[in-house]
Amino acid sequence: MAFAVISGAASAAVETAPAARPRLYLTTETSAPSSMLEGTRVIGIATDKVREAMQRAGIDYTIELLPWKRAYLAAQQRSDACVYSTSRTPEREALFKWVGPTDTGHWVMMARADSKLKLRSLEDARGLRIGTYNGDARDAYLRARGFRVDAANEDLANAGKLLLDRIDLWAASLRSGSTILTRYGYDKKIVPLLVFNRIELYLACNPGVPDAVVARLNAAFEAIARDGTGRRIERSYENWGQPLRQH
Repeated sequence: MAFAVISGAASAAVETAPAARPRLYLTTETSAPSSMLEGTRVIGIATDKVREAMQRAGIDYTIELLPWKRAYLAAQQRSDACVYSTSRTPEREALFKWVGPTDTGHWVMMARADSKLKLRSLEDARGLRIGTYNGDARDAYLRARGFRVDAANEDLANAGKLLLDRIDLWAASLRSGSTILTRYGYDKKIVPLLVFNRIELYLACNPGVPDAVVARLNAAFEAIARDGTGRRIERSYENWGQPLRQH
């Protein structure tokens, strides 16, 4: 066998060669300002934090922007894959190795500004038509509790459905200080009624990703939070929410 007859010198050379840098396949969705395309490059608050952590941890990577269900499925099926920004829920805890958090978010019931609805608790939304994002944690959370959901393939499509009276509420996920509604001209038309959950978002890695790689990345995220880099990245997107120009 060819591999059984290499010389001792050659064998020593192989054994002492530097180990290849780990490489990960990262997936995410279009979810501004967390992750979005600028030209051909994926940018955003969570994306920039992930890139910084990868650099500090010495890990090579590629990022692919996909519809959420495909992005999430890739991290379940590929042993070298991670997906962000993923809500860390009890139902998902054992499915992944977790890195982060990349961000925090609030699950918010949104309504039309002219709506007469009032919500004191999530239970008050029972029986109402709630727009959700297909395959998202909010969708699963509400379905599991018997709420009446109407899922869309793009989360922002729920804003249009709300204004067209196709749904009564939109179960949105917003980070603190989010200006996404302003950017798309919905800030005077859609208002929050109830924050029904606060969730931390993570880079969720396939169980096949080595523990050592996960540990290096978590250490990098801790350093990013500690030295102010995370806040600097967040500040760099503060003006992102200015309204889009109409062309």
